[in-house]
Amino acid sequence: MPRVTLEPQGWSFHADEAVTLVVAAQQAGIRLARSCRNGTCRACLCRLRSGSIRYTIDWPGVSADEKDEGLILPCVACALGPLVIDAPSATLLTPEA
Repeated sequence: MPRVTLEPQGWSFHADEAVTLVVAAQQAGIRLARSCRNGTCRACLCRLRSGSIRYTIDWPGVSADEKDEGLILPCVACALGPLVIDAPSATLLTPEA
């Protein structure tokens, strides 16, 4: 399973290639910003620093310019390999021990 690292926190989790990044993060105890979970509200918009994704829908709510800038929608994106994502609003679902 690909490893996803969140910056600037340095947290990481594994994401099955068939599971969206938002769901994989939640399963690992991390909350990524989200609302609609279908790629339209853009609440989860963040920057992909490295790696590749695939979208689960044909028309995610990012423009061509935003894609060129590395912006992605984790609510409808799946990891195709190791990723580094700039997600400053990510929080832990449970306090660190």
